Amino acid sequence: MKKSLETDFLPWRLGVHSPPLKGVGRSAGTRTRRILIVDNDSNITHLVKVLLERSGPYLVLEENDATEAYQTARNFKPDLILLELIMSGLDGAEVAEQIHADRNLNNTQIIFQTALVTASEAKSGFHIDGHQVVPKPINIPELIEAIEEHLHARQNCNEFGSLATESPDRLTSLSSTRERALR
Repeated sequence: MKKSLETDFLPWRLGVHSPPLKGVGRSAGTRTRRILIVDNDSNITHLVKVLLERSGPYLVLEENDATEAYQTARNFKPDLILLELIMSGLDGAEVAEQIHADRNLNNTQIIFQTALVTASEAKSGFHIDGHQVVPKPINIPELIEAIEEHLHARQNCNEFGSLATESPDRLTSLSSTRERALR
């Protein structure tokens, strides 16, 4: 089974370059999104990296040592971290705590991945420490949808924050306009 996965999903081992996955990513035409994948299983991180990079404008970095994840995040400055919940050394919740304690990283979006949650639990909105959870085995189209939702939410928060600091009067005006439109 492992060899068929490598043949189907990891063409780089054969020296073949496949075209991007079609119909999966929704970010075509936008800037490259930086994603850090933290999992102690290098096969999983590499497979997800290849599939994400083939599906959209993602630059993906793998980290297979939980104790190095925080420093890797500081150096890489990801837009989003896909973080395994159960790892040796530190668990994903401890790594997330380190990330959120750092003022330079505390706005970084985090999605937990784990085999401890079923697909139906994840679809019902199950969260751990306020973070969305995706079940293993990972469904790449669903993962990309979750990534895009988180990155879109982050972009909206950043735009709202910059608008509020740059022009409080403009923000008040937009808020009033929105209220009138909802009536």
